[in-house]
Amino acid sequence: MQRMTRQRSAVTEVLADTDDFRSAQQLHETLRSRGHGIGLATVYRTLQSLADGGEVDVLRTTDGEAVYRRCARREHHHHLICRGCGATVEIEGPGVEAWAAQVGAAHGFEDIEHVVELWGTCARCAARAAHP
Repeated sequence: MQRMTRQRSAVTEVLADTDDFRSAQQLHETLRSRGHGIGLATVYRTLQSLADGGEVDVLRTTDGEAVYRRCARREHHHHLICRGCGATVEIEGPGVEAWAAQVGAAHGFEDIEHVVELWGTCARCAARAAHP
């Protein structure tokens, strides 16, 4: 267990106030705007530590950038993410779980792990696009 430093506490606080996935740079900007004197490298290290400890989820955007979010669920789950605004919904995927196990077994694999993230456009962004 990591000790709770001032920087770790500040990053954790910002993540708790954020519902959507955010990049390290976005989180750094928020921290700086709140008056925290924390370097970007420290934000990256802290986020990696939180991800390694299972305290935050990390995923890669379509352009390869890592983004982070503190999720309500600690158990395995997936995300539905809006390409426009970043709104995120935590979802279960029992069909995905069964499919992954079946594919693994068909090829002689056990202890299957996977990552499935769904990207789309939320209703609010779709309405905004339809009525600019």
